[in-house]
Amino acid sequence: MEIGAKLRQLREARKLSQGDIEERTGLLRCYISRVECGHTVPSIETLERLSKALDLELYQLFYSGSAKPSLAKGARQSPLKSQERVLVDVFRRVSPPDKKLLLDLARFSAGKLRQKA
Repeated sequence: MEIGAKLRQLREARKLSQGDIEERTGLLRCYISRVECGHTVPSIETLERLSKALDLELYQLFYSGSAKPSLAKGARQSPLKSQERVLVDVFRRVSPPDKKLLLDLARFSAGKLRQKA
């Protein structure tokens, strides 16, 4: 399945223009066009923004059934605790230099903990 074609299909089904999506996501119209034409592969974060702009859940960009898909038998879903969800959400919004700083701090702290053990 080509994600760009799926995004175009969903956008057109909702009678939205690329300009409408640009306003809802902050992504440039030329970028949206490049994604829809298959010239650019969007990141997960970009797909999340696009799915919100289309009033969809992220999985609906990849799934064509009418009911929400269930996990395959034997597959485990990693349930994040509410504190972990907040941390992941905040980390997504942090600038790249600050992400690097936080990761370096975490690595440093983990190293100090290992030295004490």
